[in-house]
Amino acid sequence: MLADFKKFAFKGNVVDLAVGVIIGASFGKIVTALVADLIMPFIALAMPSGDWKKDGYVLRHAADPKQDVVLQYGDFLGSVIDFLIIALVLFLIVSQVVNRLSKKDDPTTKGCAFCIEQIPVKATKCKFCTSAVAPAT
Repeated sequence: MLADFKKFAFKGNVVDLAVGVIIGASFGKIVTALVADLIMPFIALAMPSGDWKKDGYVLRHAADPKQDVVLQYGDFLGSVIDFLIIALVLFLIVSQVVNRLSKKDDPTTKGCAFCIEQIPVKATKCKFCTSAVAPAT
C-alpha cells in the first residue's frame, strides 16, 4: 500500500497539480492585495461616507431593545465589488497569457487536396502530383 501511495503521490500529474494550486493561491493573494490596497481606496474616496464598507443598517431587536442587529450592506457590497474586480483582473491577465501562448505563427505549408502532400502556402501547383491548387488568400 505504501508503494502504491508513493507511486500515486509522485506521478507527474499530481505534482503538477500541486504546484499549480500553490502558485494559484499565491497569485490570488497578490490580486487580492492589489484590489484591497490599491483599487478599493480610490472607490472609498469617491463614496460620500469614506469608509463605506462599515456602513450598515441597525435593526432593533423586538424582544430585547438593548440588543441591536446590524445589516452590514457596506461589507457585502464591498465583497461583491472585490469579487468583480478580482474576476476582471484575472480575466485580463489570463486571457492575455493564454492568447500569447496559443498564438501561432502563420503556416508555411498547406496540404494538396489531391495527393495530401504538404506544399508551400504560396504554391499554385503541387510539386508531387502536378495538380493545380488554389493560391493562398
